Amino acid sequence: MVLVFGYIRPQKSELLVREYDQYKAVYCSLCRQLGKSYGMMARLTLSYDCTFYALMQFAVGTECPGFHAGRCVVNPLKKCAYCNVGEKELIAASALSVIMTYYKIKDDIADSHFFGKLRSFFLLPFAAHARKRAARDFPWMDAVVSRSIEKQNKTEQGDNPCIDACAEPTSEMLRQVFASIAGKPEDPESAEARILRQFGYYLGRWVYLIDAADDIGKDLRSASFNPFILKFQLSQSSTQEELDKVQNYANQVLNHTLSQLIAALNILDLNHFRPIIDNVVKKGLPEIQKEILFKKEKMHVGSL
Repeated sequence: MVLVFGYIRPQKSELLVREYDQYKAVYCSLCRQLGKSYGMMARLTLSYDCTFYALMQFAVGTECPGFHAGRCVVNPLKKCAYCNVGEKELIAASALSVIMTYYKIKDDIADSHFFGKLRSFFLLPFAAHARKRAARDFPWMDAVVSRSIEKQNKTEQGDNPCIDACAEPTSEMLRQVFASIAGKPEDPESAEARILRQFGYYLGRWVYLIDAADDIGKDLRSASFNPFILKFQLSQSSTQEELDKVQNYANQVLNHTLSQLIAALNILDLNHFRPIIDNVVKKGLPEIQKEILFKKEKMHVGSL
């Protein structure tokens, strides 16, 4: 199950200095909020993905946060910037961060080898405590993530599951998470809510697919489940030509998914941070896709 992603990040070289400073300020503000809400250890769950969730909440909202200079909460010798407002958005992003991390650790315990299990068992008590507090304040969020994991496990354990079925739980999870940004429970079918659901769905699908493509080599070595390996019947004796075929197929389905994601973004009304959001989706994600599929050292049969 894809939970802590790390793929949803900007292409920094294409951001203006002002825009990058704003992005960093939201990132640092989320780090500080994680510590305030769930303790110092919770800062280890900080990710680009939940930073993007916080940014999207700000972008759709009516109030744009200003920023002020401060000291890094981890390294007091380092200067950084923080949001002046937006505690509600940062609290929600913090809750999502610790909830996803908890279920990721549980998943690692079930799937990892000895040393992976040992590390996960060590982290589990801290994650469980933070998740309990987050689930108390955001029960709907915990339920969404929990249901997605249950559905993912059932799908992967089924008979010959297709790639679309495997991507569905993560797609559905982010569909519901991003729909919550609309903040209009009295009007769940508003145009804004529908677009955010569409945006979240295709973002979740892209994340699942890129993670699966990124893990092909590792999953071949460990004989772990991977929908691309299953579809193309790959093994450690597969030729480079067969691996290239999978790579090109993955690129096609990712490009189609990305086109749907961008289409949803283009019709979404954003009040703030449009250049940063556009950068992440239209430049950051394609660059990561290119890097994973084409810039990484090619897999050779002998290295699998």
